[in-house]
Amino acid sequence: MKPRIAFFDMASCEGCQLAILDCEDVFLHILDLVDIVEFREALSEKAPRFDVAFIEGSINREIDAERLRDIRARCTWLVSLGACACHGNVQARSNALSPAENLQRVYGPEACHVAQTDSQYWPLWAHTRVRAVHEVVKVDYHLRGCPVDRDEFLHLVKRLVAGSLPRFARQPVCVECKHNGNECVFEHGDTCMGQITWGGCDAICINGGYRCDGCRGLLPGVNLDSHRALLRERGLSDTDIDSRYRLFCSADVQPRGTRP
Repeated sequence: MKPRIAFFDMASCEGCQLAILDCEDVFLHILDLVDIVEFREALSEKAPRFDVAFIEGSINREIDAERLRDIRARCTWLVSLGACACHGNVQARSNALSPAENLQRVYGPEACHVAQTDSQYWPLWAHTRVRAVHEVVKVDYHLRGCPVDRDEFLHLVKRLVAGSLPRFARQPVCVECKHNGNECVFEHGDTCMGQITWGGCDAICINGGYRCDGCRGLLPGVNLDSHRALLRERGLSDTDIDSRYRLFCSADVQPRGTRP
């Protein structure tokens, strides 16, 4: 029997699942190796159990956490798929504010009054902290990025099918950027998160003339104090630096002046 894999979405744009479908002919080759038993973007079938579950999206509500725990109980391997699942992504920026302040900023003062008095809108008022998947259940592997890198996805699937452990190099984006011969964006007066961000994307944003905004999350053990000092030297305020860190990595690092 071929290994059974399934894809599930929580709070996300589902761009990572679309990136996987974009593997095209290679994806068809994978179908010779595995059975896809759940994948809302591609089919309507459901399955009671599966060998590998890919989870896209952050966990924003307790009902999502309960669903995730059920998925974990029905699979052998669980993979966080993309930035939302791996470290909360942009949704986790709301964790820095109270539910009431979030609601007022987005919908205005009247919305706060309605949410308090009308039970239909209670979930908006009783917003819970946005969590990455590993904050709720055990995660076996992380596929980082916004969206994920197709080559990393194919590598993981092939390794799991072969019964071996997938390995991902622990190196910053800067290593890949230099390997590609890119001139550092700091030399052009810009700033970058590549020094502290997980590699594996082949520095695609810098290759295209942009900078790294850190969508793959922070490497373990990085020296954030030194990186902050570097950004200050380039004219960024602490508020600007916090905003840069919180763009994708709110679940990885707390802004200055806040408590975990």
